[in-house]
Amino acid sequence: MAGRDFFGRTAAGRLRGAAPVLAGLILAGALLTGGCAGAPWRDTTGREVQRMLDARAAAVLRHDEAGYLSAFDPSARPLRAAGRAEFANLSELPLSSWEYRLTGVRRTGDRATADAELRYRLDGYDASPATAERRLELAERDGRWYITADRPGPGGAQQLWQQGDIEVVRGTHSLVLGVGQGRARLRRIAADADRAVPAVSAAWGGAWAGRVVVTVPGSQAAMGRLLGAPAAEFQGVAAVTTGIAATPGKPGGPAPADRVTVNPEEYGDLGDHGRRVVLTHETAHVATRAHTSAATPLWLSEGFADWAAYRGTGRDVRETAPELRRAVLAGDLPGTLPTDADFRFGGGERALGRAYEGGLLACELIARRWGEDRLRAFYRAVGAAESRDGAVEAAFAEVLGTSRERFTADWREYLAERLGGR
Repeated sequence: MAGRDFFGRTAAGRLRGAAPVLAGLILAGALLTGGCAGAPWRDTTGREVQRMLDARAAAVLRHDEAGYLSAFDPSARPLRAAGRAEFANLSELPLSSWEYRLTGVRRTGDRATADAELRYRLDGYDASPATAERRLELAERDGRWYITADRPGPGGAQQLWQQGDIEVVRGTHSLVLGVGQGRARLRRIAADADRAVPAVSAAWGGAWAGRVVVTVPGSQAAMGRLLGAPAAEFQGVAAVTTGIAATPGKPGGPAPADRVTVNPEEYGDLGDHGRRVVLTHETAHVATRAHTSAATPLWLSEGFADWAAYRGTGRDVRETAPELRRAVLAGDLPGTLPTDADFRFGGGERALGRAYEGGLLACELIARRWGEDRLRAFYRAVGAAESRDGAVEAAFAEVLGTSRERFTADWREYLAERLGGR
């Protein structure tokens, strides 16, 4: 997805047995601008299209249906009907801003294709805009440009308000947006999120927004369209967090507009504990986002999210690290901390489980031996590094007074101690 990252994928299947959360990280995207070099009308076309988009955005914010629909080609009745339904959904959202930034226009006669970045904020929830890439097909009629098609841009995705009638539920610390779920179910998800937020605040211990936006599409197939990925990619995945990573070396900036997206088909099969772990894990990604960068290894980002999710639950290590315990009892003690490659889906559920459990127990070791404040400081120090090279090593030395080699040896001893008993 252009401009967004997948920061967490919580696997549902093993949580049905109270096993640990699984999550992954895929980095993506940048904007592309363009135009038709040498065309004498290029700049005028861009200005006219931008003016039309500005008027459309203003209509959204003032709840002006006629103004919103005026951007569509009058002869395109199905498009206008879809636009009317879309506008009704947008009217349900607590929007504080909505704008389009034109990034490219290609014109052929009275037809044009425009690429634009949609930027919007949900009032009270987004400190920074959420973004979506759009590709617009346009037609000129009597000196005015009209939209004839509005689709996701390259690498983009469908938006929730285009998937059906939206219902909005406000929790104490959450905003839940759902399609085809029923209000009662959305209230239950809001209650899960409301329990997750204070748990994450206690675990993270630092400033963050203290609220979370959860989207619930109508199905796993709709989830795929919403996230711009094949639906099969989310088989067995209960929830995903999307956002924009911090810039390496510049942590703590404005919090991005993260979204936690629930897979209704998997999430609904979980028990109360499983649902709580899912949303606490994903909310931990939201809380730590401004301090998570390309310098942050997956064992730390996913291990911390797992640690936050299980912190204070009283769950035994047999429940939180079953795959790694099985390996240790079989004499297969891992030699190194999990690498990013170990977290890839497709390598087998048990191997993947061992990677996540290894990250969880690494963070647990830091919290127990050095204290929770040092774990938080370690996380921030790694994310603040200019690059991945040497980031973890420097944080081990400066925050924990140890080395990667010494910590790895301590971690292996900790695994044997915690997991080796029968």
